[in-house]
Amino acid sequence: MFDIAWSEMLVIGAVALVVIGPKDLPKALRSVGEAVGKIKRMASEFQGQFNDAMREAELHDLKKQVEDVGGSVQAATKVDFNPIETIRNEIKGSTAAATDTPQSGTQPVSLTTDAASAAPLPDPVIPLPEPPPPLDVSAYAPPEPEPAKAPRTRKKAPAAEGGEA
Repeated sequence: MFDIAWSEMLVIGAVALVVIGPKDLPKALRSVGEAVGKIKRMASEFQGQFNDAMREAELHDLKKQVEDVGGSVQAATKVDFNPIETIRNEIKGSTAAATDTPQSGTQPVSLTTDAASAAPLPDPVIPLPEPPPPLDVSAYAPPEPEPAKAPRTRKKAPAAEGGEA
């Protein structure tokens, strides 16, 4: 922070020992430590307040941007937006242009047809897939359980003769 080397700290300590004296030096160092602590607390408090102010400024800017976007959306929705009517007008305009200016040797195309003159559409024939062959489920059957075995019992060894235990 202040960029003081150890050799400089040693010189400052020696001068303080001579000027203040060995008797009052601990009290002076304690008061210097308390002052440094107060300065650090004030600096951290200032930094916290500064960060809060920056967050509030950012929030204010963000709120302003959201309001601007909301205003532009409201302005865009005030315009009559009817896509169906727009498409209908485009189709009418293109059909009117096609019927008004027929090319030489061609007949204008009529979009309306008589139900009687229209040829019936053939029924679509969709072939069905063949069913798969039947599965042999015996290959996938679980094995039969083995019969339960009787538990083994241990035979006791004959006791030694002579009654020794």
